[in-house]
Amino acid sequence: MDTYALALSLPLIGWAAHFGVLAHRLAAARRDPLTGLRTRAGWTALAERAVRRHREAVVLLVDLDDFKQTNDLHGHAAGDAVLTATAARLTAWCGRYGAAGRLGGDEFTAVVRDIRRTPGLAELRRALGESFLHDGRALPVSASVGVCRLAELPVRSLTDALSAADAAMYAAKGSAGRRGPRHLAH
Repeated sequence: MDTYALALSLPLIGWAAHFGVLAHRLAAARRDPLTGLRTRAGWTALAERAVRRHREAVVLLVDLDDFKQTNDLHGHAAGDAVLTATAARLTAWCGRYGAAGRLGGDEFTAVVRDIRRTPGLAELRRALGESFLHDGRALPVSASVGVCRLAELPVRSLTDALSAADAAMYAAKGSAGRRGPRHLAH
């Protein structure tokens, strides 16, 4: 290769490398570093597409109950383990027909294109409420889940679906008190 051609190609190689680094950083910013789930921005982009394309889609909000107490009693490593286990359980439940995300703290979300292809809402409740071992101790976990079926909305929008799922989640939190069994609202 002659010197002139090399001189012309160096800026292109630099821009290609720069683009690769930026693309990697953008992808990393769309994933929660602890759970590996999509962040709010990454999940929202995916959920918007699902809402537009799938009339039967379902949007869920999940909030861990008494999560602060887990952190206070067992430490932040245990809290992180609870968050990671919740993410894994929600992802497994969604399967290839949906996507889970972490909104922040102990709040998770999911969108499923066709809920009939999942194990069902009762199975999700069971999975999210199953205790797990951490440092040789069984840690209790419970979650309140709010569900919005897009087909039940007058106008399909992610904003309205999240609002309805949020209202259902708080109804689920209140339906059994803070310490009783959790129910799925829908």
